[in-house]
Amino acid sequence: MTQVPEQQRRAKTQPKAENPWVEALKTVGLSVFLAIGIRHFVAEARYIPSGSMEPTLQINDRLIIEKLSYRFGDPERGDVVVFSPTQALQDRQFKDAFIKRVIGLPGETIAVTDGQVYVDGEPLRENYIAQGEDTQVGMCFPNDVPYLEEPVTIPEDSYLVLGDHRNNSYDSRCWGVVPRENIIGRAVVRFWPLNRLGGVDSEVPYSTTVEN
Repeated sequence: MTQVPEQQRRAKTQPKAENPWVEALKTVGLSVFLAIGIRHFVAEARYIPSGSMEPTLQINDRLIIEKLSYRFGDPERGDVVVFSPTQALQDRQFKDAFIKRVIGLPGETIAVTDGQVYVDGEPLRENYIAQGEDTQVGMCFPNDVPYLEEPVTIPEDSYLVLGDHRNNSYDSRCWGVVPRENIIGRAVVRFWPLNRLGGVDSEVPYSTTVEN
């Protein structure tokens, strides 16, 4: 009987080495897939292009926006959220995402009187806005119909949002509420600049009543 040489037997049993280019393409493809998946479902980085959220967030701050919590629960009052433009904003030719603070929740009645926000008749103390801010009006355009001229009851699955820099914010006062489906995620961590590294509103900065 003819014997197969030892080297030939080993060659038949050992796996064939994959082309290094194919292996590299697979690695790159997997990395891209994971990066896109994480960005779409878990978290993504954003930067602040304007001063509408001062003093909480400064221009050019870099943030991590997490998305998982809103897959299992709803936004809460005080959350700083990123959202895609509503239909009203798209009609005004806005295309980029906005970042604002959730003030009014579905079913609540929100009113603004003499610069004070009221939630179901109770004054909202807002420690995060700068002193002397005028909550009554924002940076509305001449053709905007102010949304909070009268008390407004927030529709189901919608949220009223305002910027912390009330005198310099184009927000719900000018164009209305944000549908739940438009909300991308919640700002949780500032990672740049390094001297302000940390959580975004790690402690709840508000209460539903004003101290006497």
